[in-house]
Amino acid sequence: MELVIQVLQIIWIDILLSGDNAVVIALACRSLPDNQRKWGIILGAGAAVLLRVVFAVIIAQLLGIPYLRAIGGVLLFWIAIKMIVGEDEEDPESRIKSSDKLWGAVMTIVVADAVMSLDNVIAIAAVSKGHVGLLIFGLALSIPLIIAGSQLILKLMDNFPIFVWAGAALLGWIAAELILADHGM
Repeated sequence: MELVIQVLQIIWIDILLSGDNAVVIALACRSLPDNQRKWGIILGAGAAVLLRVVFAVIIAQLLGIPYLRAIGGVLLFWIAIKMIVGEDEEDPESRIKSSDKLWGAVMTIVVADAVMSLDNVIAIAAVSKGHVGLLIFGLALSIPLIIAGSQLILKLMDNFPIFVWAGAALLGWIAAELILADHGM
């Protein structure tokens, strides 16, 4: 039963935290010629996934170090609060530089994803509790969500704020578990 709960938590985390990555990919590729947009999305998403795998391996190892679980838990609490309160309402287009060159768009996606995917990877690593299969499942699930499904989820969250509150509550729960499981505490 615990495995089923972990899988459901990973699915919900991926749904909540992958939406911004899809928006970044779309914004970064918006100035590409039509024949390069598909490649920009594929290469950008591929590089983003590779980055997540590297982050996940490193973070999964680091979560065994005393006090780092607590720090990760505090970070997840902060992300949960940010979800409820809302981020700076600045227009995302003003923050994401689009490029009319394929590799420029891919680099924009990689840099943005390096900053934005850390929350997703920390949450999935915390839920998986060292279970490599769950970690891989969480990372693999984020791929189609980033590429295809995130716009729909964002619209759902805009129309039904309860999804934002439920997601923030899940992140808060995971953050508390992470802090309480810290061996240094």
